[in-house]
Amino acid sequence: MMKKNVFTPFLSILLCTALCVSAWATTREYDYVVDDLDVVEDAGTTLINNGVIAPHGSVPRLVDDADLLSDSEEASLLARLDEISSRQQFDVVIVTVDSLGDYYYVDYADDYFDYNGFGFGENFDGALLLVSTEPGNRICYISTCGYGLTALNDSTIDRMLDDIVDDHLAYGEYNEAMNRFADLCDYYVTQAKDGHPGELPRASFSSALSSALALGLLLGLIAAAIRILILKRSMKSVRRQHGAGNYVKAGSLNLTASSDLYLYSTVSRSRREQSSSGGSSSHTSSSGRSHGGGGRSF
Repeated sequence: MMKKNVFTPFLSILLCTALCVSAWATTREYDYVVDDLDVVEDAGTTLINNGVIAPHGSVPRLVDDADLLSDSEEASLLARLDEISSRQQFDVVIVTVDSLGDYYYVDYADDYFDYNGFGFGENFDGALLLVSTEPGNRICYISTCGYGLTALNDSTIDRMLDDIVDDHLAYGEYNEAMNRFADLCDYYVTQAKDGHPGELPRASFSSALSSALALGLLLGLIAAAIRILILKRSMKSVRRQHGAGNYVKAGSLNLTASSDLYLYSTVSRSRREQSSSGGSSSHTSSSGRSHGGGGRSF
């Protein structure tokens, strides 16, 4: 009986120790999982997941860290980006920030696209719109990768920035600007796949409007012809002259010397437009991928 009482406290101590170790192990495992989740959630801000490229589809195509959109606008735009990306097999991504930190905006956009796992296929086809509202450094930048360098060449990006920045961001129309980016990506990718990269949208007229324009042009030509005939009939007294002698008074002009003096020259310069079928400049990001792009402050 005495022997049994000696072992009872010993077994209790062992049991308590085992429970403490198990609880400690569970807590450590939980902390590890939370840390991993924090890395994934923070990928939109820190860009690089410890130097590891995230799996495709693990990060949403819209991250509004600058809080420029309402909840409903964000949900609608994200659905639009997902639909275009899936249909075109071309990632269309938007990220907004209120600070770039120590990043240069080109590197920020490229690294965000690369390390967060964006890009379809072996060439990582896609494009990203970065909007930074950092005071004194308000930047809009478009980064392209893979097929994006073909579909969105340099001249095309310039036109897109005219629309996105000058017509929308400059007036604080953030939702309109981001949706316009999505629509333009969809349009230009389709044009490129059809063999017309960078081609501008063609103006479309209804048949009624076309007929009205044709009728107006015809009536204008008829009215001009009638006017010319009237003027011609009123100038019957005018005869063709073979020199200007009849219009100069005799002795009124006496030219004694002549010389040529070089006064000044005028040089005009114009920007040479790049071909709409190509002309994408490129650079290499920190991941080793080739990117194109262009940006503008607002």
